[in-house]
Amino acid sequence: MLSHHAALIYVMVMVSAADRNMTDAELHTIGEIVGFLPIFRDYDPSLLPKTTIACAELLDSDDGLDRALGVIKAALPPRLRETAYALACDVAASDGEAHQEVLRLLELIRHRLDLDRLIAAAIERGARARFIRGNVTH
Repeated sequence: MLSHHAALIYVMVMVSAADRNMTDAELHTIGEIVGFLPIFRDYDPSLLPKTTIACAELLDSDDGLDRALGVIKAALPPRLRETAYALACDVAASDGEAHQEVLRLLELIRHRLDLDRLIAAAIERGARARFIRGNVTH
């Protein structure tokens, strides 16, 4: 059984790897999240590479995506499922573009974690707002 920390990291790694290109921006965002958010205060950040590799290995196995989603849901208490989705959306938004594979994965995560569509939409909009880039004019 995964810890809730590992489950949250798995969600972020899955989103980063969904388009087969884990960008520096996505990896940086994952590191910042683990180093900053209160949910990770009792997590040893030196475990992050090991957790990331374990997730990648699971994803590469037969039915890896379905199995990963199953262990994530089993490891997360209901109160952390919105948090997991928010972290997934932050990683998706961090490189400035969400590919179709990423959007499909977010949909799968939302369904597997039994999140309400309106709540998910609000989380998605918040991620877009936090990661907006460029010259903003009126």
